[in-house]
Amino acid sequence: MVYKYAPAVLLLSLWLGSKGYGQARYDLLLQGGHVIDPKNGISAVRDVAVKDGRIAAVAPHLDRKDALKTVSAAGLYVTPGLVDIHAHVYTGTGERASYAGDNSVYPDGFTFRVGVTTVADAGGSGWRNFEDFKQRVIDRSKTRVLAFLNIVGHGMRGAKFENDLADMEAAAAAEMAKRYPGLIVGFKTAHYAGPEWTPVEHAVEAGTMAGIPVMVDFGTDHPERPLADLVTKKLRPGDIYTHCYSGLRHELDDSGHVNPGMIEGRKRGVIFDVGHGGGSFAWRIAVPAIRQGFLPDSISTDLHIGSMNTGMKDMLNVMDKFLAMGLSLDDVIVRSTWNPAREIHHEELGNLSVGSPADIAVLRLETGRFGFTDMYGARMDGRRKLTCELTVHNGRVVYDLNGMSRPVWTTLPPGYTQVGDAAWDALNPKPVRRAPAKKQ
Repeated sequence: MVYKYAPAVLLLSLWLGSKGYGQARYDLLLQGGHVIDPKNGISAVRDVAVKDGRIAAVAPHLDRKDALKTVSAAGLYVTPGLVDIHAHVYTGTGERASYAGDNSVYPDGFTFRVGVTTVADAGGSGWRNFEDFKQRVIDRSKTRVLAFLNIVGHGMRGAKFENDLADMEAAAAAEMAKRYPGLIVGFKTAHYAGPEWTPVEHAVEAGTMAGIPVMVDFGTDHPERPLADLVTKKLRPGDIYTHCYSGLRHELDDSGHVNPGMIEGRKRGVIFDVGHGGGSFAWRIAVPAIRQGFLPDSISTDLHIGSMNTGMKDMLNVMDKFLAMGLSLDDVIVRSTWNPAREIHHEELGNLSVGSPADIAVLRLETGRFGFTDMYGARMDGRRKLTCELTVHNGRVVYDLNGMSRPVWTTLPPGYTQVGDAAWDALNPKPVRRAPAKKQ
């Protein structure tokens, strides 16, 4: 059968589609939360809209009628997805006692539930095994996983490998980084036990070749390579000194003052990162440093099997510790979002600018009596604690603690099944549904 008006109907349908009839303006709308977006200087109640995986609008009021899904965030804080630049997530190889194996964790079980949407593995892989890490973890994770490449070709596999100066090849490391720009965000040197500067010098050489920063875990303390020389002579502006409150490398001098070299290093543009971990954060170092005005540039976890259940626990727990030491929530958020995004040269992350990937954390600031412990098990009491209520990654809900994006079950029809929509929901999605075009 031939329809004489089919061409006209087809043209009308195409025209209506081009006008956007029958389609929601936004996929997801978070209404009434207190938005903290340091990049854009916002700390106020705002609505945040998402469309096609990106931030579509941030405004004092957006109409819920324009959204496929609206979620009330009243009484909560809405921030960019948290960016943790020091984690260990290269696992699955079966290698014991290795950060390219059993010491590391799969990211998805530790990220979204605390508002983290991006992690950078801190040196688990080197140029010899990065592509194995990519295949095993990066390509299979829902979390956005980036990497600092270890200057040791075999990666962070224990002292036998990490003390091998012959395997610290700057050219080979730089070549691998150039092969995966944006995915490899820097180089890492860590755990070196000797007195030589070779690991740092080769990492910086590779960083210069590839145009990316270096992160330094300074390893064993030696008088031949003092911390002050590292941050004032060896590192470049934009390079990162992690574990800055460990106390293991004279971060405070004998009089209890911040190492003058760290102050000079900061003036030169060296970045100071927390990297809490299981053995790199002590109240007796952090509290005096904070009181003297030496705040971290970025807050990170150093997540691994030895830190996840001890003093560190998770990203929000580390952020809580800085609230307990007197930082404002805005101060803590900038050091967990925009600052680390800039440090790894991913300025599209860590913010809620229109057009940026829609990575969002919805946080509850609880008040009460809480305790927070350092690497030695010493406790500091605090009155504020963050809990993640909702996490959005690339425009879709990936974690919802209390079902705030879900309907009450008694409001649903008998025999209900999935209640989400793939346009905004990664947990219980139905296929994307588009309303039919409106009649003229």
